[in-house]
Amino acid sequence: MFDNLTGRLSQVLKTLRGEARLTEENITDALREVRMALLEADVALPVVRDFIARIREKALGQEVMGSLTPGQAVVGVVHKELVALMGEKNDDLNLATTPPAVILMAGLQGSGKTTTSGKLAKWLAENRKKKVLLVSCDIYRPAAIEQLKLVATQIGADFFPSTGEQKPVAIAEAALDFARRHYHDVLIVDTAGRLAIDEMMMNEIRELHAAVKPIETLFVVDSMQGQDAVNVAKAFSEALPLTGVVLTKLDGDARGGAALSVRHVTGKPIKFVGVGEKLNGLEAFHPDRMASRILGMGDVLSLIEDVQKTVDIADAEKLAKKFKTGKGFDLEDFKQQIGQMKKMGGVSALMDKLPGQLAQAAKGAQGSTQMDDKALRRIEGIINSMTPKERTYPDLLKASRKRRIAAGAGVTVQEVNQLLKQFEQTQKMMKMMAKGGMQKMLRGLQGRIPGMR
Repeated sequence: MFDNLTGRLSQVLKTLRGEARLTEENITDALREVRMALLEADVALPVVRDFIARIREKALGQEVMGSLTPGQAVVGVVHKELVALMGEKNDDLNLATTPPAVILMAGLQGSGKTTTSGKLAKWLAENRKKKVLLVSCDIYRPAAIEQLKLVATQIGADFFPSTGEQKPVAIAEAALDFARRHYHDVLIVDTAGRLAIDEMMMNEIRELHAAVKPIETLFVVDSMQGQDAVNVAKAFSEALPLTGVVLTKLDGDARGGAALSVRHVTGKPIKFVGVGEKLNGLEAFHPDRMASRILGMGDVLSLIEDVQKTVDIADAEKLAKKFKTGKGFDLEDFKQQIGQMKKMGGVSALMDKLPGQLAQAAKGAQGSTQMDDKALRRIEGIINSMTPKERTYPDLLKASRKRRIAAGAGVTVQEVNQLLKQFEQTQKMMKMMAKGGMQKMLRGLQGRIPGMR
């Protein structure tokens, strides 16, 4: 999502590399480019003005240490100010109240409130071990209640039924009473949205807020709305005592301006970001990690957390032994690694969290990843079309077997050959590592990965 902004900022900082020291002149030139990059990313103009003024003030007073270049010094200032702009630290949900803790979800229609309600219920069950009840007060949108019921079924959460004939406040009060009697820890109330802000919707959500007295009122905003997101955020923050923001569709093609503007406009912390359509696609928002991603430094901490959540330790240990010896790594292991990558959100999610240089190295000449998510599914299909014996002993795969596998997976024989070639390269790399050839491997990569010398 931040690719364009990251690219522009990287270009700006490169221009400072040749400078011996920071001066008002070279900072002015750099900041002009930073301003353009932010405006192109759809960041609100007042936010850009404040941001640039703070960077100018900090950068001019910055003493460049002997070990730093002016470019690196400015990166440090920009990183610090991006973190400050997005909220300094991760603000956790406040559930410190007599159960059930009520969470009210607010936002426009199409912002992803219903899906986010389900994602949040799943996150609370898995990360906080909470018993969650979901209820829909959206009596206007056709099938809104059924959609939330389906989501609740998919994640195994409790759902409080309601109908289009009931009043939203009556539904919420009945759900709260049910949650108390059935010992639920959290009640998530999904509210109605509109295509645009209107007084009727605002009055209704104020009444709901007064009736259920939520401990958390979360404003759900679509990251792809750009400048519009800022106006909507302002209207909701004036109508309701918001406690936090959830940014949805952060993996989309939007320019990222909402993420940098909404915190500044509402004064409320961004608590979560939604990535992807899957119900496990909700992440706690960490301003420092997001700032690193925007500046092309990657988000290795989030990547490590994803690995810890999804990787089976026993399987990882078995694979580590095979890496160490360089023996026994077969196509079944290869398939398992693809499965782990899919659980972590696929290739695109992985690339998004890698430092810029590594991510670029993993991309082809057209700027797309050499092994995208479709390719992963195709590889899985090819391996699934093999017998267990063929997966263990790929040398058995001669022409007739390859034709059978290609037909079973719905691919060409060339694609089967391509997979076997990739697998052979992986095996060779493992054997090289097992023989202590890490230095040899790294020497071979020199010149191919940007920044490696």
